[in-house]
Amino acid sequence: MKQMEGLKFRRQQPIDNYIVDFVCFENRIIIEVDGGQHAAENIKDRERDSCLQQLGFKVLRFWNNDVLQNTSGVLENIRENCLSHPPLNPLPSREGKKVESVDIDFSVKGEVTDGKQNPGCKRP
Repeated sequence: MKQMEGLKFRRQQPIDNYIVDFVCFENRIIIEVDGGQHAAENIKDRERDSCLQQLGFKVLRFWNNDVLQNTSGVLENIRENCLSHPPLNPLPSREGKKVESVDIDFSVKGEVTDGKQNPGCKRP
C-alpha cells in the first residue's frame, strides 16, 4: 500500500534527531512499530513522542505483534487518525524534486527498531 485515503507514507524518514518508521508529511502523522524492547524504554519513547508532537506531528504507536496479528485493525486505526488529523499547512516541495512514496509493509520478521539517533528536539 503506497497510499491510504490518497495520503502518501514514507518509511525510515529522518525528523529532527530521530528516524521514524513511517511518516505522512501531508497529514503530519508518524507511525511507530515497536518491538518488546520498547516496554523498558517507555520514558524515552514519551520524550521522543513529545519532541515530535512539538514539531507538529501526531504519533501513533503499535506493537509488532498487534501489527502482525491484527493488521486490518491497525490499518483502520491509522485510516481513522488520518481522516481526523487534516494537514495544518501544505508542505513546501524539496527544491522542486518529486518525492517518492513507499509501501507500508507490515510483514516484518524479527524485531523492528525505532532507528533512534541522538535524542533531542529542535523547537520550531
